[in-house]
Amino acid sequence: MSSRLLEVLFAFQPDQSTLSLAELVRKTGLPHATVRRLAMELTDVGALNRQHDGRFTIGLRLWQLGTLAPLTESLRSKAQPFMEDLYTALHQHVQLAVLEGTEAVIIERLSAPQAQHLVSHVGGRLPLHCSGVGKVLLAHGGADQIDKVLSGKLHRYTPQTTTDPTVLRSELAECRRTGYATVRSELTDGADSIATRIVDVEGRVVAAMSVVVRSGSVQHQAVLPSLIAGGLGVSRMLGWRPGIKIRDT
Repeated sequence: MSSRLLEVLFAFQPDQSTLSLAELVRKTGLPHATVRRLAMELTDVGALNRQHDGRFTIGLRLWQLGTLAPLTESLRSKAQPFMEDLYTALHQHVQLAVLEGTEAVIIERLSAPQAQHLVSHVGGRLPLHCSGVGKVLLAHGGADQIDKVLSGKLHRYTPQTTTDPTVLRSELAECRRTGYATVRSELTDGADSIATRIVDVEGRVVAAMSVVVRSGSVQHQAVLPSLIAGGLGVSRMLGWRPGIKIRDT
């Protein structure tokens, strides 16, 4: 059984990172029923992720395991130089997050001692409806994901938290158009976040990068050019080029 699980996992390659069930059957040579059962088991434990169209990608838990390999060039390592540049220029929190389920997971952060105190940490989770990285990831997560989040309970963390689904849909549409999102004291009192998308070679938004500042200390428009340039730089490291259409995760 373990060897068959590995056959399913090893079917994924750098140039074939998203596979349908039929493609997994063809690449492994295993019976359809067997591949389906194994793929579902791997999805249940987070080793694979099943997208809205039914196709599979490597899951976050397997990615986390893969980052332990000495030769693995992870998203985090590719983003690191750009995050360091932002940190050096702004001396504020700079963080990188990915989507998992209905939350954003912080996979890297650089923080200055004097920067705004935050309750979250690397490996911590953020709500999608009221964090900068969360809004970017939700905006590009597809209609089903947006419906799922906005139809559920939207917790109000501060008096400024936006919980009106109509307002949020408008904000998410604007984020898809511009590629960035901002929040003002929605998750933590006194903390603003400006976030931008990171795109892979297929045009999928695979992560979001943000700068978190003390409310009123920095003009958001002053942060945006450097942040967007950093996001584009990481995207280029992942193979994205101008002309590749942005599509839902």
